[in-house]
Amino acid sequence: MAKKRLRMPQLSKNVAWKPVGYSVLLHVGLVGAMVVSMEFTPAPKDSPQLSSPSISEVTPAPQEIVRAVAVEQAAVEAQVQRIRDQREAERRAEQQRVADIERRAREAEQRRQREEQRAREVAAERERAAEQARREREQAQREQAEAERQREEAAERLRQQQEAERKAQEERERLEAERRAQEQAARERAERERQLQERLAQEQAQRNQARQQRVLTEVERYQALIRSAIQRNWITDASMRGKSCVLTISMARDGFVTNVQVGEGDRAVCDSARAAVLRAGNLPISEDPDVYEQLRSFRLRVEPQFN
Repeated sequence: MAKKRLRMPQLSKNVAWKPVGYSVLLHVGLVGAMVVSMEFTPAPKDSPQLSSPSISEVTPAPQEIVRAVAVEQAAVEAQVQRIRDQREAERRAEQQRVADIERRAREAEQRRQREEQRAREVAAERERAAEQARREREQAQREQAEAERQREEAAERLRQQQEAERKAQEERERLEAERRAQEQAARERAERERQLQERLAQEQAQRNQARQQRVLTEVERYQALIRSAIQRNWITDASMRGKSCVLTISMARDGFVTNVQVGEGDRAVCDSARAAVLRAGNLPISEDPDVYEQLRSFRLRVEPQFN
């Protein structure tokens, strides 16, 4: 173990300690010298017990006292210097220790502040993360709700579209059925109309044929009557026998002859036949418009008749 140092009592810097120290050292030196003198003084051989020395025996000489005081003063000064050096070293050590403590305290405070700041930052970051997570959850919930709404709307639109397509298909089928029915009805009507028109045409043709036949018959009859009228007004001679002429006769609605033109035939026969027509003035005419239409302007071959 390290030897314990002798700690001297601390002296005030304001006290003039040198004279005091010298006095103390002087007395210590004297006491020490007396002790040394007593230790090194031989005891009487014939006396078993020590007798008390006298004052003259224990009192050192003045020169020894001066030397002892000088030695002790140097030792005291050296001790004082060592004490000063020790106190300065201790002061510096204490200052260093205090500085180290303060430094460690500052570092600890800085670490504490950094830890507190870090804790606050971590707490703030945790709060931000929690807030961000909350916002993200809310956003995810909103997006999920929006997606669900859009899905429902899409499903509803799809259902409506399918319903509209179904109705449109039904309407197309209905219209197609109506169109086919209408086409069938139109074909049937057209067929009935065609058959009816065919029957009417047949009937009309039959009627026209019958009327034409009747008209032709009437025309032939009136032509025969006109020939007879011409024969009654025709002046003939034997030289005309076996000869004929084609006349083109035009008549008014009442049978009045408006024009007579001669055509092919014997000239004398044609001229006399034309004169006979003009002489007759009015020829027989039918009240039937169709018969009149056939006789309004017609060609007639005439031949004089001899009894």
